[in-house]
Amino acid sequence: MSRMLNATQFRAEFPSLADSVHLASCSQAALSSRLTYALQEIGHSLRAEGAPWETWMGQVGQARERFARLIGAEPGEVAVLSCASEAAFQAAASLDWSRRPGIVTNDLEFPSIAHVWLAQRQRGAEVRVAADTGESVAAEAYEQVIDERVNLVSVPLHTYRNGARLPVEDVVRLAHDRGARVFVDAYQATGVVPIDVKRLGCDYLASGSLKYLLGLPGIAFLYVRGGMEQQREPELTGWFGRTQPFAFDPRLLDFPADARRFETGTPPIPSAYAANAGFDLIERVDPHAVQEHVSDLVEELAQRLTADGERVASPAGARGPQVAIADADPNALAARLAERRIWTAPRGDLLRLSFHYYNDRSDVDAAVEAIRACRRT
Repeated sequence: MSRMLNATQFRAEFPSLADSVHLASCSQAALSSRLTYALQEIGHSLRAEGAPWETWMGQVGQARERFARLIGAEPGEVAVLSCASEAAFQAAASLDWSRRPGIVTNDLEFPSIAHVWLAQRQRGAEVRVAADTGESVAAEAYEQVIDERVNLVSVPLHTYRNGARLPVEDVVRLAHDRGARVFVDAYQATGVVPIDVKRLGCDYLASGSLKYLLGLPGIAFLYVRGGMEQQREPELTGWFGRTQPFAFDPRLLDFPADARRFETGTPPIPSAYAANAGFDLIERVDPHAVQEHVSDLVEELAQRLTADGERVASPAGARGPQVAIADADPNALAARLAERRIWTAPRGDLLRLSFHYYNDRSDVDAAVEAIRACRRT
């Protein structure tokens, strides 16, 4: 078994941090040596074996199993997909809106998911919005809109906008008490926040590899709680959504009993290699140590920026792995920071600065000093 890594050892796995400050993990993680090697591996498999489907499917299977283990699920409860939109669609399309037409969302939902819910209106769904306070959404806001007509409640674990932790456990209890299912978007948490789907109690949970899981775009995972009754069979399907994908029977539409029923065509092989490279590192750290390390950096940056007069839009007491600050032109500010090789992630009217286990206090110092310099000129 590989030895566990502390924060300093983990940082050493990311050679690009020697000359840059990566505060954009909420968008794309920093490049690790392991990821660089993994991309070489897939090239080698093509050169040495031509079309090694058994090897490639092994990579996809590993990614499924490792994601399941990370969130406390069984491999059969995880579907391997391509992105958040596909995960949300597969959950929504499996529901019968004629029985209970309500979907509850909120304005802090990532648009890729919120747009899927809105598109379900073509099938008769009625979309309701839990009111937000601008920085977060209280459980009471969900309580006001969840009733016996609601079939699905969607709530991010941490919102993409400012990293705020939403009251997922309370929302799950409310929804289940009223007969609704719950979809959790965990993209902005998985990899830096310990997750146990059994403890959360959610029915669906989606995440992907490109952010805090240290991989690349192109692969996502959908957790589907085992034993849950299916209201409808999936419409978006493909040969990997079959009980025996390599049976190649064009006349047989059989769906696996587990979450693989939501899979579609050929899996994203290169992204599966990248996902496993990320898991190679994620599995060598204590998730609670990661969360504590990241939280300390977030709080220090938030306090120092507040002292400098910046408006921090990440609510105290519910901050996740990022600090978001308001700015008249976040894209311009991000570009000026990039000139100093400080990578950040602007969204809307906010500039997001996010942390992983590979960040340290020198990154906080660099960000504070650079933002001060930008404000002076």
